[in-house]
Amino acid sequence: MTQHYEASFRGTGLRATQFTLLATLAQTGPLPLSALATMLGLERTTLTRNLGPLEKKGYVSSVADDDQRVRRIAITKKGEAAALAALDAWKQAQSTVGEVLDRAGIQDLNVSRCG
Repeated sequence: MTQHYEASFRGTGLRATQFTLLATLAQTGPLPLSALATMLGLERTTLTRNLGPLEKKGYVSSVADDDQRVRRIAITKKGEAAALAALDAWKQAQSTVGEVLDRAGIQDLNVSRCG
């Protein structure tokens, strides 16, 4: 599955995991690091490692919370633009994921057939 999504994201400047982070923040607004990690099912250390390249590119920023011990992660305008530019790649991957699941013999997970 990862290879399928990563292949779709080639040329976008984002990895599939980075797109997921940006898309989540675009939908939710700034979130505390721990809440974002929980929402994405990631360990805080894994999330921090994945946020590093996005911060360097200026796609996300860390903003202070009222509680100075809490670090909130926010998507920037540049990050919103990058996510929007990669949206077609995600749609392409989504539209063909059923084929990947079928080839792997995992039809029960093929949610693209639902609805």
